[in-house]
Amino acid sequence: MDSAAGGAGAGGSNSKDGEDFLESGGYRQDNHHDSSKHHQYFSSTAVKSTLIFMVVGVTCLVLINQSGYPTQLFRSYSFSGPKEFNNNTFGNISSPSCDNRAAVVNVSSPANEENELEKTLKSAAMKDNKTVIITTLNAAWTEPNSIFDLFLESFKIGNGTQDLLKHVLVVALDQKAYSRCLEVRLHCYALTTEGIDFSGEAHFMSEDYLKMMWRRIDFLHTVLQLGFDFVFTDADVMWLRNPFERFHPDGDFQIACDHYWFNYTDLNNSPNGGFNYVKSNNRTIQFYKFWHTGRDYFPGKHDQDVLNAIKMNPFIKRIGLEMRFLDTAEFGGFCEPSKDLDRVVTMHANCCIGMENKIHDIKMVIDDWKKYNISIPIGGERNVSTRFWTVPRFCG
Repeated sequence: MDSAAGGAGAGGSNSKDGEDFLESGGYRQDNHHDSSKHHQYFSSTAVKSTLIFMVVGVTCLVLINQSGYPTQLFRSYSFSGPKEFNNNTFGNISSPSCDNRAAVVNVSSPANEENELEKTLKSAAMKDNKTVIITTLNAAWTEPNSIFDLFLESFKIGNGTQDLLKHVLVVALDQKAYSRCLEVRLHCYALTTEGIDFSGEAHFMSEDYLKMMWRRIDFLHTVLQLGFDFVFTDADVMWLRNPFERFHPDGDFQIACDHYWFNYTDLNNSPNGGFNYVKSNNRTIQFYKFWHTGRDYFPGKHDQDVLNAIKMNPFIKRIGLEMRFLDTAEFGGFCEPSKDLDRVVTMHANCCIGMENKIHDIKMVIDDWKKYNISIPIGGERNVSTRFWTVPRFCG
């Protein structure tokens, strides 16, 4: 998706909360005081009120502890399996509440949802039985000759990428996207967020855009918990060579960049969440939970801004996460195009606002790549004129 480079923080009254969050590794630490010093000031009525409040509080804590992901407590969402995309197949989860309404939790749905997801992931996995390629899709990107078609074409014309299509899992955010996935015979999984319509174009930093981005982080956290490694790719990333040959062998979490300033371990690089390779282990599972929790401490920021805010946090070092940044010379984009097509692996239509502009420049990427591949090598090297992008034109 479109992203702006650079870090982000929370201003005003939120900044202190953000700082406390970063210092504590994503968990609030409450100060406990000795209530015995003040006991004499409570009337019997106050004591009764306090006891009632404590009972309600304990009830809420029990509900939180029963939840696999505490930050989901006040959210309501639905997964669906790979059969049909309709309300009859969804397992609904009613979010527990701590108000005067009855809390209703469907305890069987989460297990059923994870079973369906796990079956779909296994079906899409590579020979190692644990690595998948994941993209998300909504109706706005499924029109004929739109972004999704160009995404598929890139696999077909890329060098060594054709077989990778068999391992692509399309996470459909609406009915039309799911139907389109079935038409092209890919692995499909229907994912919705109850009460939210993701079918339209989500403009950069709009409310729907932010919800979509955080829903994605939440979903990928679940994939890691199920024990699967993944390459997440936005559908506006063109796959032109096999990236598995270029990933760093020692990285837990590897991510592309809007701008690659330094070396592959330098945290000052500007990451882009539209393309990353993540191995499932305790470190990455903790990291994705920490990342998603940051949403509450940096309100109004998208996942990439929060990543920039937390990437140097001591918590990352404490859990031992090995973070690696992918060089734009190989994993480039419209923000910072690669300079030599002999090295290109992927090309991302980032730093681009507007569907028409994005489609126009992606088509130019496809044309450039086709010309590059049919050019006749001279003295063992391709014609210099075909080794460079003619993009971006409307983007960047």
